[in-house]
Amino acid sequence: MASVTHTPFKPAWWLKSPHLQTIWPTLFRSRVKLDLHLERIDLRDGDFIDLSWHQDSSGPLVMLIHGLEGSIRSHYVTPTLQALHQAGFRTLFMHLRGCSGEPNRLHRSYHSGASEDLKEILERLGTRNQLPDAVVGFSLGGNLLLKYLSETGHKSALGAAVAVSVPFNLGQAATRLEQGLSRIYGRYLLDKLKKSYSEKCQIRGFDKTADLTAIQTIYQFDDKITSLANGFNDADDYYNKCSSGTKLKNINTPTLIIHALDDPFMFPANAPTLDQLGPGVDLELCMNGGHVGFIQGNLPFKAEYWLDKRITQYLKAQLNPENQSDNNNDLQLSSN
Repeated sequence: MASVTHTPFKPAWWLKSPHLQTIWPTLFRSRVKLDLHLERIDLRDGDFIDLSWHQDSSGPLVMLIHGLEGSIRSHYVTPTLQALHQAGFRTLFMHLRGCSGEPNRLHRSYHSGASEDLKEILERLGTRNQLPDAVVGFSLGGNLLLKYLSETGHKSALGAAVAVSVPFNLGQAATRLEQGLSRIYGRYLLDKLKKSYSEKCQIRGFDKTADLTAIQTIYQFDDKITSLANGFNDADDYYNKCSSGTKLKNINTPTLIIHALDDPFMFPANAPTLDQLGPGVDLELCMNGGHVGFIQGNLPFKAEYWLDKRITQYLKAQLNPENQSDNNNDLQLSSN
């Protein structure tokens, strides 16, 4: 049965603001160096996706997917991989097209609704008996994951899923990033998108399809570049077809959605209601937490990252990994 619950998460008293919750880990959280094996998978359309493997245990395999303009260097990635490993899981990270440090080969790009890429990766891994037992998606990656789960329904290849800080309504999220202090995030992400697009055109020899100086918002970028590069009519067509909020009813896979009502990337009203959820979905709402923040702690500069604990707790309950404490000594890591 679907459920909506309000979690007991309480933000650190010195990080109550949703903006501090969002910005703090980006600036101050230590990344973790893991002993990773890199693999490039060539896709059927001639493009590629890069994976990063860490398998120093024999437990269930969990794959992570990043958000908009994210990568293995995003603040939430390697710490989550570490937390999952210490809980007895094998781990894997999936870069979306063009996000691993090298522009992708085709005009098309990654985007919020590219569930066909996730589907192809899962199918390829399945043929090698390396199918993940669960996938965790953050922000854009969470939207993509939920869209995949809704499209596959009872035929989903996954045993469990977790989606964090999902932009359930892409159009509303684009609007939110044009308002108030949220414009800081909108401008930051837009600058990164423009830079990535320019570098891709230069390296791959593509002609630019739009004047970047005239593009001032995420919506305009999606309208002039993202939508057209990926077969949509315009930004509205892209948003309508790819927003996960209207598709949750079809999800049967056990899925935890974690969402903060003060997320500065969205409006509080964008959070789904119980009648919108499929039978496999548990939605946990937090009054605070920002965007992929969820930071606790009683002492300043001694942050505790609640997401690590909640994600591993949920996946342990769903997948029941064996105790892998003996293998944890093999983990090679250090903080930057």
